Amino acid sequence: MTTKDRIFIFFIFLIFLIVTLRLLHLQIFKGEHFSKLSEQNRIRIIKIPAPRGIIYDRNGIPLVENIPSFSVSISAEYAEIVNLNTISKILNISEKELEKKLQKKTDSQFIPIRIKENISFKEIAMLEARRTEIPGLIIDIDMKRHYIYDKSISHLLGYLGKVTEEQIKNNPSLKDLPPYFRIGQTGLEYKYDDLLRGKAGEKIVEVDALGRELRLIREVPPVKGEDIYLTIDAFLQETAYKALENQNGAFVALKPETGEILAMVSTPSFDPNMFVEGVPAKYWAELINNPRNPLLNKAIQGLYPPGSTFKIITALAGLEEGLISADKMLVNCRGGINLGKWTFGCWKKEGHGNVSIKKALAESCDVYFYELGKILGIGRISDYAKKLGLGEITGFILEEKSGLIPDENWKIKTLKTSWYLGDTFNTSIGQGFLKVTPLQMAMVMATFVNGGIKYKPYILRDIKPEGVNLGLNNRNLEIIKEALDSVVNEPTGTASGAKSSLIKFGGKTGTVQVVSKTVREKLYRKNIEHHAWFIGFAPVNKPEIAFSVIVEHGGGGGAVAAPVAKNSLEGYIIKKRQLNVKN
Repeated sequence: MTTKDRIFIFFIFLIFLIVTLRLLHLQIFKGEHFSKLSEQNRIRIIKIPAPRGIIYDRNGIPLVENIPSFSVSISAEYAEIVNLNTISKILNISEKELEKKLQKKTDSQFIPIRIKENISFKEIAMLEARRTEIPGLIIDIDMKRHYIYDKSISHLLGYLGKVTEEQIKNNPSLKDLPPYFRIGQTGLEYKYDDLLRGKAGEKIVEVDALGRELRLIREVPPVKGEDIYLTIDAFLQETAYKALENQNGAFVALKPETGEILAMVSTPSFDPNMFVEGVPAKYWAELINNPRNPLLNKAIQGLYPPGSTFKIITALAGLEEGLISADKMLVNCRGGINLGKWTFGCWKKEGHGNVSIKKALAESCDVYFYELGKILGIGRISDYAKKLGLGEITGFILEEKSGLIPDENWKIKTLKTSWYLGDTFNTSIGQGFLKVTPLQMAMVMATFVNGGIKYKPYILRDIKPEGVNLGLNNRNLEIIKEALDSVVNEPTGTASGAKSSLIKFGGKTGTVQVVSKTVREKLYRKNIEHHAWFIGFAPVNKPEIAFSVIVEHGGGGGAVAAPVAKNSLEGYIIKKRQLNVKN
């Protein structure tokens, strides 16, 4: 054997030894690692979102729906080698943004990385046509939330959003949800998220090198979220929103005999469908920078002095305490009342003449309630207001403000000063320190017309009503109810201009002074105009609905707020008649 042959054999042996050692290293020391990589190339875990429960109104009309939507993801193991240029051109996403998305690793190599949601059919076709250039491509079908009545009911329903790290921290059960999964963020979507969300399913499949499914290994089907039925009437909600759409304010309606919420509108509003795919930064900036507060639910979080709508409480206190009756205590209104160097005027400069309780309410005479307030004292006025539910939260499911019913102790403690008779005068007519929400005032009206039972307002249809009988004298309630009939249906009533030919309703107007008359005349701007109130009930003879309307900086209650109530009720009646004809 020559030297050349020996050298050749040596090199062959050396190569064989190196290959053998490498194989031993890969099998013994790296075997488990490559086994996992093999599995990752072969297996995919696909999360299957549960169809979210549908929210219906009291009549079974859907307020939301789930519609099909497509998304595109990339298998995690292909994230570093995927052709960014091809995907960028098809999905119209910059390569830099795509790279950023793909760098966000999921909790498991089995879970794909989502890069775009709500893709079009055209984009799907283009991706499928070039699948060989995009290994690890996955196209999923999801169910996207769609709010049928969009702005008219957005504050009540709320909207969905992606699960945040803070939410996962506070609720560890959310950790198992896919990173792109959406849960309720506000409104009823948030409060009843556990019911509506259901339970996501899971599908384990075998795929080829391009990510195409070859074989189903195991599947756990999703559990659909529960449907819920509300007490809301979709038609009343819609007509009330249209009546108030161009104003800043709120409308609340409920059933007097149960406390069921029939409608709850706040304006201006927002479109919850804009939040479904992640709210655009520009739209979000418009919402949070809007001085009209479109994200605030004014029905339960807006606080306002009640104005003359509060006079029904002052009147009730006088009647219940036996200080007045239908014919007792006539006051001669000459346009104002003097208190030392101060004059507390009536809205009607020339005065109302001799006034009884019915006329005082129908024509909203301030002087009558100054005199009555002086006899009652702030203690009794405050007690009756609190008894009717003012100054505290109502117990409604969504976050609400409690408002304020002032008295002597409150002023001393808070403002470090004494309570004066002038404060009592202002409180008697619903001005001064008083703060209430539209929901609270709708509840007050409901209590007046249902015989004195204060119900806790509720929104789920199948809940049993919770009511407390306040023990009020029915005759006293009737006296006030008759006066509120006159407010709308008599020529001298403060809301006679809103009288309806379709439905007979009653109520009480209120006009809240935001700044003094002198300031308003000198420096007129819309944002210092009076707030307009109207609280009422319908029909007069057998009330089926109690409601409240507030229009911020709208002007007079009879001229602005009462017509909103009229348009809401009439629009509702017309819509119902049209549907009955069709059916």
